Amino acid sequence: MALPDFLVIGAPKAGTTALHAALSRHPELYMSPVKEPKFFLTDGPPPTRGGGPGDAQTYREHVWRREDYEALFDGAPEGTRRGESTPFYLYDHEAQRRIHDLIPHARLIVILRDPIERAHSNWTHLWSAGLEPIGDVVRACAEEEHRIAAGWAPFWHYVRLGRYGEQLSRLYTLFPREQVLVFRYRDLVDRPEATLDRIFPFLGVAPGAVTEIPRENVTAHPEPTLSHRLTSAALRLGSRMPGPLAGRVTDTLERRLQQRARPRQPLTWEQRQALMAYFTDDIRLLEQVTGDDFGDWVRPRLRSGGLVGARPEGQRQARNGRPRTDPTAG
Repeated sequence: MALPDFLVIGAPKAGTTALHAALSRHPELYMSPVKEPKFFLTDGPPPTRGGGPGDAQTYREHVWRREDYEALFDGAPEGTRRGESTPFYLYDHEAQRRIHDLIPHARLIVILRDPIERAHSNWTHLWSAGLEPIGDVVRACAEEEHRIAAGWAPFWHYVRLGRYGEQLSRLYTLFPREQVLVFRYRDLVDRPEATLDRIFPFLGVAPGAVTEIPRENVTAHPEPTLSHRLTSAALRLGSRMPGPLAGRVTDTLERRLQQRARPRQPLTWEQRQALMAYFTDDIRLLEQVTGDDFGDWVRPRLRSGGLVGARPEGQRQARNGRPRTDPTAG
């Protein structure tokens, strides 16, 4: 029986699925066949009921028995390094502690995405799946503390999941920095070969064996029609059904939601400004903790790349009347 040598621990909606797939292609690495076992999120069985829409089904996916968790790595060829990817470990301090108690020498990989872009992607994912009842990301974030108090699972914590300064501060009280590799989501997307060649030596394997990251699926954005509301309500009820029946029902309803849905819609400038207030102080903390500059996350964007909320045309002029330029925009 064996335990992992390394973990991809966060953050959700920051490319962990694509990275897991890329790492599995390296001949000296073995990734768990269950991409997100969630083993360290509990000390035992997860809750059987309650929480947010879809949480009951998520809890059924937890690999919580140690023998089942170790069995995920039984197929690893001799001499390979074993890993798994559960992006909620970074967020959950108790999960960090459990990792330290069981595998204190594990190497940990952290991917950081612009927290506003990450929150929007997270919300879009659940809205598209029919599991988010609020059709506006700003209003959904405003409900977060009420949802947490009601026991909704971490995937609903759109704001808190993106407060990386707090999360890394806690992580570094348990693990030395040389066991933690932190890099940006944009590095993975824009410079995949160079980023992988940072990761492989960190894991103690040869660079150059994998040069590409698999493309990620882009979530569709269903319109908030009456049909969408009714199908979503049925899906949320179906997710609470027992056993395999829940999966069959929800898969069918989710496919119906995706039919004829438009592509993911960009944040507006007003939405980005409203969400920025949740993260400004933590971004400063993140800079202190890492020694890196994340100022591009708080500076105005001249263009959005279609996803993250650009400054309106009328506000793009500097005081001298000439257009401003921002090399970090995008």
